[in-house]
Amino acid sequence: MAILAWIVFGLIVGLIARALLPGPQPMGLVTTTLLGVAGSLLGGIVGSLLSGYPVTGMHGAGWIGSVIGAIVVLILVGSVGRRGVGP
Repeated sequence: MAILAWIVFGLIVGLIARALLPGPQPMGLVTTTLLGVAGSLLGGIVGSLLSGYPVTGMHGAGWIGSVIGAIVVLILVGSVGRRGVGP
């Protein structure tokens, strides 16, 4: 059941991050979910370190950190994807 919660949470966080970051992001629902999960891990860990709350707990800093982490991951993926191979 916890895996299903991570998937749903990742999808919601990924959708919010894609909505807040302007520009085209050619991603499907699976990639958006993976973006949200990766951002949640990154943002949740950093947010927990800064706030002092445990990583496993649900709190506002975790939600905000997850969305910010997903935006950072989306920017990183976008910058890597823009680099072309060739002249």
